[in-house]
Amino acid sequence: MTFGEAIKSGFHIINKRLQLVGVQAVLMIINCISFFIIVGIPLGIAFVIFGLDLTGVSSAKDVLGMFASPSDFIGKYLWLVLMVVVFALLYFLLVTTLGLYVFSGSAGVVGRSVLEPSLPFSMKQFFGEARQFFFPMMWYAVLVSCLFFVIAFLLGLFGGGVAAIVSAAKSQDSTLALFLGIFFSLVLALVVISVILVFLAVTVYGIAVLYFRREGSWKAFREACAFLWKRPDAFWLYALVFLGYVCGSFFAMVISYPFHLIPILGTIISFPLQLLSYVVQGYLGLVVLAIVFGYYHETEIKQQRASVVRPGEETDVTFPGSTTPEDTSAFQVPARDETLPGTDEKREG
Repeated sequence: MTFGEAIKSGFHIINKRLQLVGVQAVLMIINCISFFIIVGIPLGIAFVIFGLDLTGVSSAKDVLGMFASPSDFIGKYLWLVLMVVVFALLYFLLVTTLGLYVFSGSAGVVGRSVLEPSLPFSMKQFFGEARQFFFPMMWYAVLVSCLFFVIAFLLGLFGGGVAAIVSAAKSQDSTLALFLGIFFSLVLALVVISVILVFLAVTVYGIAVLYFRREGSWKAFREACAFLWKRPDAFWLYALVFLGYVCGSFFAMVISYPFHLIPILGTIISFPLQLLSYVVQGYLGLVVLAIVFGYYHETEIKQQRASVVRPGEETDVTFPGSTTPEDTSAFQVPARDETLPGTDEKREG
């Protein structure tokens, strides 16, 4: 499967199921409304109860002035701070759960569309895929988050070592320190970008493994690493489509930015443009997911199935998630003796 075929297939899958983009837009609206209900209203009520005067706060400088002495502010408004933290955590939990649920349903629909291209979209199918794929996706997200924090910690140690080397060079020669600072900054930036890009590629291909093979989280992540190691072209495909996603998202955000400079009318105009920008980002994200799913299925699942199938032999063994005849796997199953142990002895007797 060429890159062009994979990209064309990904756009084709999402264009036939644009309802997924609408579901993501509805999710964004729900998140905005829930923030107002869960955080905004209780916070406003708390301001009234605790008598916090915000009439003198007219700019960001005034807001920062309120937190010039955090200990005094927390000591004076301890219950208010605790209330804000509790409601913020509650909102974060709700948004994370809803987002993961919608992503699980979207990934499930995309995976099912790769297996059954003629299957139309339906909300029943979406909710069914979300229910089946939510908990595997949740554990996979927990694993990926933990690994990301470990990688970020290691990169932080690397950056600290670079800073120590540059500081030591400053005491010897300023020119040498300038050269080392520029050189190590470029190296550090290249390392960080490369590591993050590889990690994202493994993560997304791991989602494909998780869906098509129904493996555990850690095994799916390891198989994604092995797949990218075996097929470097899969990484370059992801790097290409990820670059397209970044460029498209940046262009969508830039369109709405100038309207923020207009005092009142700009806010009114920029809101639908921001919503449109989010829709474009959601659409491009789904296309990237569909490209990765399709490429993994064509280059790994189908090739592995073809390597073990013999003409004229069929079995009932199928790949997880496959329901159509074209996706039914016909594996070669070694012939085995169906005679139960001890039968021959009984017959001879």
